[in-house]
Amino acid sequence: MLDITIINCLSDNYSYLIRDKKTNLVGVVDPSNFNQVDKKISCTYKKLDFILNTHHHGDHVGGNIDLKKKYKSKVICSSYEAKKIPVADIEKSDGEKFILGETIFKIIHLPGHTLGHIAFYSENAGVIFTGDTLFSLGCGRIFEGTYQQMFESLEKIKSLSKKTMIYCGHEYTNNNASFCLSIDKDNKKLQNKIEDIRHKIEQKIPTLPVSLEDELETNIFLRCDNVKIKNSLKMDNRSKLEVFKKLRNLKDNF
Repeated sequence: MLDITIINCLSDNYSYLIRDKKTNLVGVVDPSNFNQVDKKISCTYKKLDFILNTHHHGDHVGGNIDLKKKYKSKVICSSYEAKKIPVADIEKSDGEKFILGETIFKIIHLPGHTLGHIAFYSENAGVIFTGDTLFSLGCGRIFEGTYQQMFESLEKIKSLSKKTMIYCGHEYTNNNASFCLSIDKDNKKLQNKIEDIRHKIEQKIPTLPVSLEDELETNIFLRCDNVKIKNSLKMDNRSKLEVFKKLRNLKDNF
């Protein structure tokens, strides 16, 4: 149904080349850099119909202008920050759909990292492109939004099918794993996951994608109601939002 190719960009960014198998429509999610994305397109599909942007930061839209110029692509972006997206064409709001052949993407508004951040979620393909909102074993820094907005955005993702495969914007997994382990020391599934992460890094392959089910068991930012985590933070009687705020502040200085 959907082919997904991971493209390494800049120092630790990931862009994703996607193709609907039935119609051969091709898109790219968050093209950080023209040269690296164009090189992959040139040796695969030799066309690019759509550019999908999760948010306006330069390391996610850096390739927009030159890719659109070369391939006559249409840029799909958040209606909440369309004026900040280079060469935006089609604006999408929360709950609206973007259809790539037989692959239907639902737009999920995820404020926090930026106010207009969105994710592209396809239930029928079982994937979500989360940009800089949810990382494997982590979440994005809060630049434009509030702690509550980011927390609620993560709660939206948590409500999706556990089988959903997560494709995020950066290779931050190893550092995130170290932070999670510093708080959640006795989590056996986290310990096993760290071994897998180290193996992939040694093999120089991406640690992504990862299932939401796996993240719900190992990502402390998705487990703010966990008794052991709250106890580790000495926040037994605090709310999930308060725990999340504490974790995000600790991670910012980790």
